[in-house]
Amino acid sequence: MDNFDAFKPWFYAAAVYNAIWGTLASLFPDALFRMLGMPPLNYPSMFQCIGMMVGVYAIAYWLIARDPVRFGPLVYVGLLGKVLGPVGFVWSALQHQLPWSFGWINVFNDLVWLPAFVLFAVKVWKRELKKMD
Repeated sequence: MDNFDAFKPWFYAAAVYNAIWGTLASLFPDALFRMLGMPPLNYPSMFQCIGMMVGVYAIAYWLIARDPVRFGPLVYVGLLGKVLGPVGFVWSALQHQLPWSFGWINVFNDLVWLPAFVLFAVKVWKRELKKMD
């Protein structure tokens, strides 16, 4: 196993997780809000759209897992989401637009995956820099 192959299980798992989460959010947009004791959405189609976007990320993660050298740079898109999602949540919570309990979504959708994504992105970055020499 080379350095990139060690990340394959992480990206396969991320792909499956995103596909499941995205599908459930798209099919049952109010379920998560009810579980968190929040009122149902005025526009459930907006959360369905978020579910669709999360599901689309599953394709990129699957490609990375299949061929991390070829598709490795796709990690930057996922990494941005994993960083910006929690930042946006904290901002919204500080503005009292979302309850802090909503942050559990970021724990499981973003923060759990963040260490592997960062380490992989650094390896991809270093490989790309070597190619430029």
